[in-house]
Formats: sequence, structure tokens, C-alpha cells
Amino acid sequence: MRRFRLLAAALCALVCTLPLAAAAAGCGGKSLAETLTVAERAEIAGAVAATPYPRGLLWTARRDGAELRLVGTMHIHDPRNGPLIDRIAPLLDGAGLVLLELTPAEEAAVQAAMVEDPDRLFITAGPTLPDLLDDATWQALAAAARDRQIPAFMAAKFRPWYLSMSLAMPPCAMADLVAGRRGVDHAIMDAAGARGLPMAPLEPWDTLFALMERGTEAEQIEMLRLSLVPAGIQEASVVAMLDGYFAGEVAEVWEMSRIAARRVPGLDPDEADALFAELQRDLLDTRNRAWVPVIEAAAADHPVVVVAVGAAHLPGEAGVLRLLEGAGWTVAPAE
Repeated sequence: MRRFRLLAAALCALVCTLPLAAAAAGCGGKSLAETLTVAERAEIAGAVAATPYPRGLLWTARRDGAELRLVGTMHIHDPRNGPLIDRIAPLLDGAGLVLLELTPAEEAAVQAAMVEDPDRLFITAGPTLPDLLDDATWQALAAAARDRQIPAFMAAKFRPWYLSMSLAMPPCAMADLVAGRRGVDHAIMDAAGARGLPMAPLEPWDTLFALMERGTEAEQIEMLRLSLVPAGIQEASVVAMLDGYFAGEVAEVWEMSRIAARRVPGLDPDEADALFAELQRDLLDTRNRAWVPVIEAAAADHPVVVVAVGAAHLPGEAGVLRLLEGAGWTVAPAE
């Protein structure tokens, strides 16, 4: 079950998903890339060299007269989003449909579920987190929640997995979130809406919720204890992730996140690697394989389809690009 803490960390380190001197408005300082050893750099370089479609954010795929325009997105705000969005906007021209991980309708469904089914996210009866944890751990979690503008009395009632996910967002990124500044995917939604383009989801809105909810309460408590990752590691990971994303080095970012997982306090490096492999399977590979039939069905109905997904979903043997290639699509950079 501890893999879901790594999933939370990777969502933050890669796509907050997946998962390189820049700042996500409040995030700055040293990049994780600056702390890598010679051996770690060599390991990352070797892994990237062996990865299909390791770099690039904008792609096309063509088959039998149909065209897919694929965009690797980022789910958090960064001042560099503007120029990238200017490059993406023309890809929407002439499209008949935009496929996204979540459309505005699915986001509304998430919000509705929080109101209509609060038991899913919050402890509404019985012991709350201060009762389930030792005092030192709870105080540390409460302080981490306050750093993210979540009052302790509210955090006390979060389901353990939900608080773990909330703590995956580093404090430096909270100001943008609270101010409503969003990422590339939301800019694509806005641009599609302005053009009157229909949008559709690649998966049910609660797919990730179901993934996070797995496990017993005891397993989720264990995951929560692991969520106390030092803010410095989180921020360095975010800086590295953003720099790599805007450089188009998607596979490099993912492999660097693997190194970051080994630095989680209390987690053996070998165990971290095993858990990261589970993360890749659950967060990326399995979902990618489920998405391809959805994409192909959309292409059967629309000559031009835009597919906008977290950038980490694009590269790799089980990445969306390789899977499309295997299904007979001709894949090439969009520019």
C-alpha cells in the first residue's frame, strides 16, 4: 500500500498526473538535478536512451486518413505556460474532438461527489486521525497541512489516503492553487471551449480515486506516515520537473522521479524501486492501455482528434505513442 504514497509523490514531482532554474510561481531554489551523483546521472541517461519517444511534448499520429494531435500537459501553473500554450493552440484548429483525462464535466462530478458522498474523502464517524496516530506523528502532519493552508481541524477528518494526496502538493505551489492559477490542461480546456469544440474524457472521473482508495485503514495510515517527506525534497523535485518539462525531456523527468523516490526517508532504495515500478504500472501503463481503444474509437468518428494527457503518459514501451505505433499509427513530432 505504500506505493500510493509514491504515487502521490510522483503526481507532485511529475505532473501536479506523472511523474529539468525555474519556479512554479512560488517554487524555486535548488533543482533535484543539481544534487544527482555521477552514477545517478549515468543511470538516468541510460534509461532515457532505452526509452521509446523519450522527449517532446507535441506529436501527431496518422492512420487511414485520421489524424491525432497529441499534447503532453502539465497540471500545475508555471509562468512559462503561456508560450507553450501559444504553440498548442493551433493544434486545436480543425479538430472535431478534444480528449482529456478530465473534462470540465468530470471535474464537476468530482466536486459533486465531495458534497454528495463525503464519506469517500472524509471521516464522518468514529475516530479521526489524531485518535489513530501517535501524537508526534499527528503534530507533524498537522503542521504539514497548515503549511498547505489546510487547517488542522479539517485535516483531522481527511481519509488517510486523501491527506497523503493533499500533502503531495508542496507548500510552494499552494498559492497558485488557491488563486485558481491552473496548468496547461486547463488552458487547453479554455481554448477548446472558446472554439466550441466538444470535449470527452479518456476514463471515468473516479479512476484515480479508486486507485488511491485501495487498501485497509491500517495500510493507508502507513502510507500517511510516509507522506512526511521533507519540503526541500519536494520543492527540489518540482523545480527539476518543471525545468525538464519545458525542455521537453519527459523521460528524463520520469527517471529523475525514480531517483527522488529513493530519497524518501524511511524507505529502502530497493523497496523504493519496486514501489516505483508498481507506480508506473498503475498510474501510467495500465491507464495508457485502456485509453488507446477510447482514442481509436474517437478517431473513427472524427477525422482530427486532439489528445491532451499528462506528459509522462507519452514515452515508454507502454506509453501512448508506442501503443499507437503498435496499432498501426505513424507517429511523428508535431513540429
